[in-house]
Amino acid sequence: MPTYPIIIRRPPPRPDPAHLGELAGVHTGFVVDAQDRSGAMESDIRPFTDVTDFVGPALTVMCRPGDNLAAHTALGFIEPGDVLVIATSACRTIAVLGEKMVGMARNAGAVAVVTDGMIRDPAGINRIGIPVFARGVISNSAIKNGPGEIGLPASVGSSAIECGDVLVGRADGLVHVRRSRLVDVRAALAKVLQAETAMFNQIAAGGAKPEAMAAITDQVDLRFVD
Repeated sequence: MPTYPIIIRRPPPRPDPAHLGELAGVHTGFVVDAQDRSGAMESDIRPFTDVTDFVGPALTVMCRPGDNLAAHTALGFIEPGDVLVIATSACRTIAVLGEKMVGMARNAGAVAVVTDGMIRDPAGINRIGIPVFARGVISNSAIKNGPGEIGLPASVGSSAIECGDVLVGRADGLVHVRRSRLVDVRAALAKVLQAETAMFNQIAAGGAKPEAMAAITDQVDLRFVD
């Protein structure tokens, strides 16, 4: 019998999947630029699977370090398209999940799993087919006593993630988009992509420096020395 309770807040409605399409397959740097050059998650939380691209709303889980009862419980609350986000207080000594849990998360509809902790069974996890981001690999297995939380804000690395916030993952990293900013980020991203495409085209055509980038140094106070 688990010793401590799991506190659950019912998740908010997930964002319309149609509103996430623009974020799929986009360089994470562009998503960062679309939200005031912020939102990139710690580089220590990196992919451990060959497949890395995903976008989806977070189902947040807070586990006590060394314990994964809340993560097991959260499997029953996953909705199709969710990203299972497991906070462990950056525990590096015990794995919070392995191949079986990732497989069950996929079967419940999760499109990715993100944790600030450790995983085990990396080869088996890779075969499951959904992205998994974590700090590292260790074989020690977790206990299942609780306590824990599901659906409440979770601190993952340097990011405070709320249930329903959107995560974007690629091989070049993770970006956190607050649910409250999603509409604005989508609009800004379209402008970022347009500007970046124009600059890449100018460079590919042989241009030394696109006009928008040349303007960066127009007002620099240059002082030469011999």
